[in-house]
Amino acid sequence: MIVLRPNAVGGPRVLWLRPNRALDRRGLRRVVVGLAALALATASLGAWQGNVFAPVFALAESFVVGFALGAAWRAGGKGERIVVGADTLEVRAVPGRRVVRFQTHWVRVGLASGNGRQRLLLASHGNELEIGAFLGEEERVEVSRKLMVLLSEVSGQTRR
Repeated sequence: MIVLRPNAVGGPRVLWLRPNRALDRRGLRRVVVGLAALALATASLGAWQGNVFAPVFALAESFVVGFALGAAWRAGGKGERIVVGADTLEVRAVPGRRVVRFQTHWVRVGLASGNGRQRLLLASHGNELEIGAFLGEEERVEVSRKLMVLLSEVSGQTRR
């Protein structure tokens, strides 16, 4: 998901990059509870037919599946915040403390092939940074276009 925040007059432009999430926290809980209920109902049927350990294994499976889905959901909360100012372009990993700064007039935005997909790269003075790795192909192309427009607005010239 790409969100361009409006800026105050003369202020920096802020671009938020976040992975798409299909569920909120409440929806995730409902899915996990529903899966656990189905697993325990099926295990109860198995226990009724003689497999007395089925409910124990179903309960253990429910905890593992719930933990895995929760970990995947938390990973969907990661993103990047890109601030394009008059002198610097700042990329901040959210949540986290990793911050990378580039000089606005020297940074180049490019798409490069790698690992079977296109990579969105920011490059300046020999330093390279991949951004939006969690986005889809079309979204990375859109982000590259938006960044080029923002950088050309800041520098007052046309970029290629």
